[in-house]
Amino acid sequence: MKLNKIGLLLSILGLLVLGGSVALNFFMYGQVKKYYVELNQTRLDPLGLKYFSDTPELTPTTTTRVVFFGDSRAAGWPSPNAGGYAFINRGISSQTTAQTLQRFDTHVGGLQPDIVMIQVGVNDLKTIPLFPGRREAIMAETRSNLDQMIEASKDLGATVIVSTILPVGEVPLARRPVWSDDVAIAVDEINEYIATLADETVIVFDGFAILADDQGMMQIAHRKDELHFNDQGYQLLNQAFVKLLENLES
Repeated sequence: MKLNKIGLLLSILGLLVLGGSVALNFFMYGQVKKYYVELNQTRLDPLGLKYFSDTPELTPTTTTRVVFFGDSRAAGWPSPNAGGYAFINRGISSQTTAQTLQRFDTHVGGLQPDIVMIQVGVNDLKTIPLFPGRREAIMAETRSNLDQMIEASKDLGATVIVSTILPVGEVPLARRPVWSDDVAIAVDEINEYIATLADETVIVFDGFAILADDQGMMQIAHRKDELHFNDQGYQLLNQAFVKLLENLES
């Protein structure tokens, strides 16, 4: 009888291990496919210049035109509920500051923005674990590219709002071999730099402080995945952003 019970337990354990292995393989396949598609999209259109097929009608208007510009965190940012504003989104998933800088003229220059809101940088910093010897170069390039986007926005006559890089969340097991705690450290360092950019022509929007927990990580309640935010997270950002817009008017 005892042998039968042990055999049954071993069978159940084997099925659980097998099921877990199948689930992990399925997850890994999904991740590999995702990155393979992104890689080949980048090869076809390295800067994403063909990404936006719509051209907003830019007729004379009394509304204030706001362009959200940057990576997937900008791309996923829904338009705030604010009267008197026209919001145009020009975020592209997975892009670095180098890519966004090089497409600035194409995707922002012709939109005649009154305000340019910049949210970008995490895709630069998440490469540091892959290229630890290039850490300082990556950090320097991120700062330089941000500076150039700010200056390009000023050249358009736009008010510049730069968001601090939003926090990252707990990284899943499958991604940990290409991740390290240095990503969060680098985010903090770049955010400290962004804070120094505030002056009479540049406004710093501290999105990091709005969404981070006491440990400086993405709050679980706002998480879509380790890098992206759900609707609740963006609602908090938009509440603060609308207040910022109201302060600009006053």
